[in-house]
Amino acid sequence: AGHRVTLPIGRVKTPTLALVVRRERELENFVPVDYFTMKADFEHVNGSVTTNWKPKDEQIGLDSEGRLLDKSIAEGLVQKFSDGDELSGKVVLYETAEKKEPQRLPFSLSALQVLAGKRFGYEPQQVLDTAQRLYEKKITTYPRSDCDFLPQNQFEDANIILTNLAQIADAKLAQWATQANPKIKSRAWNDKKISAHHAIIPTQEKCNMQALSEIEKNIYFLIAQAYITQFYPVHIYDQTKIEIKYKQETFVTSGRVLKQVGWKEVYGAEPDDKKEEAQEALPAMKKGDTVDYVSAKIENKATKPPVRFTAATLLAAMKEIHKYVKNPESKKKLKDVYGIGTEATRATIIKELMTRGFLVNEAKKKNLIPTEAAYLLIDALPDEMTYPDSTAIWENNLHLMVEGDAELEQFLSEQIIFTKLLCQKANDSNLPLNGDHQCPRCQKGVMQLKNGKNGAFWGCSNFPRCRATSDDDNGKPKEMPKLELCPRCKQGSLRMINGKNGAFWGCTNYPSCMATFNDQDGKPNMGN
Repeated sequence: AGHRVTLPIGRVKTPTLALVVRRERELENFVPVDYFTMKADFEHVNGSVTTNWKPKDEQIGLDSEGRLLDKSIAEGLVQKFSDGDELSGKVVLYETAEKKEPQRLPFSLSALQVLAGKRFGYEPQQVLDTAQRLYEKKITTYPRSDCDFLPQNQFEDANIILTNLAQIADAKLAQWATQANPKIKSRAWNDKKISAHHAIIPTQEKCNMQALSEIEKNIYFLIAQAYITQFYPVHIYDQTKIEIKYKQETFVTSGRVLKQVGWKEVYGAEPDDKKEEAQEALPAMKKGDTVDYVSAKIENKATKPPVRFTAATLLAAMKEIHKYVKNPESKKKLKDVYGIGTEATRATIIKELMTRGFLVNEAKKKNLIPTEAAYLLIDALPDEMTYPDSTAIWENNLHLMVEGDAELEQFLSEQIIFTKLLCQKANDSNLPLNGDHQCPRCQKGVMQLKNGKNGAFWGCSNFPRCRATSDDDNGKPKEMPKLELCPRCKQGSLRMINGKNGAFWGCTNYPSCMATFNDQDGKPNMGN
């Protein structure tokens, strides 16, 4: 089609690149939608409460996502709430349940790369290289691990490791380690969850922080912080849900009351930590209580565009690939899949996509932007190769075979069927043409200037399927006579050829099509 570029295809690289291309197109086509929400204040004998209006399914003016798009409807509801003498509602639901949030697990390589990318802006390959150096210095364990758990027989090492960390030249780590309780056993200690390697943790070797580079200090800090967390109590809070009925409308709110900070003492103030719901205590109520309506206000909101991938978030997407599969049934099956690629290769795959010119880094923000070559590659391929469904299922099947729960023969037979399908789709594919002069014969290539033995001439980029040539006419291909479409293959055109036994007409799609016709007064004789 006239594109002078090689388009490499890989079962992991290609669907990974497609994630970025589709995200960029979502951004290009994004049109913000304005919608409206309402907050209402109610007064109870034990205190006030602010609630959110919850529209009924049959509410007029909602879009498919349940958002209210018509401001006049919201204004009408606010007016309805304050009309009349009866301004009291009923509490129809008041539930309080104790919630326990277990300690954050230690790091697999992917989890470490994602957090280091968010916290410090490091590229995944930088994190892997740094973790490897720390491993070679014997101060952290093996870095290329896909496991978040630890073996039971290493639990006794905690006393030595925590003692070392309590003496380290880092005020935060030293304080956290001093306050840690080595007798606490978190969910991380689980032999059944151990794969080839366990999670990345500090070793029993003392770490000299002054001897480390800045990036080494930061990565070691993250690894040590996650390890120390295992020796803090669970985070406990009371989760309360309230539902109020007022003038046939529903209002809801929820909140949490802290009971035990636990391991959040180590992570609570970190910028990457998820924002918790409002911490103020809700007034004590019970189902059937009366509340008085105070006021309501309309809030104007707009849908936000999707966020571009960074190297760190793309790596996370590769690990949680079930979120991006096309088939809804596959999405369910692949929720617990291992992702695509491995802990050791994901960073390399992203780096190679950048090195080969398919992705570029946006200045400052480190967002990944697809190039023209990326669009060309993804558009040229069938969905089977650009969506992660197939390769994610293969990854899962490979793990099942390792565990003895799947048969190699069945897997290979499925690949034969899949390969035939891809070959058929490749044969039928059409790339957009790249050139100013479309080939008048095959219509699938472009005329390109070439240097031959007898000088410059123009030839079709679709050679050898199309052998159309033309003389050069001041930097343009000389106009060629229009040829009839081949009645056999319907793809090539008929051209006159001088053979040993005289002139005849043959298809430009030779050798794929070998149709020939006798010449009859300068035209192909279709009768024979």
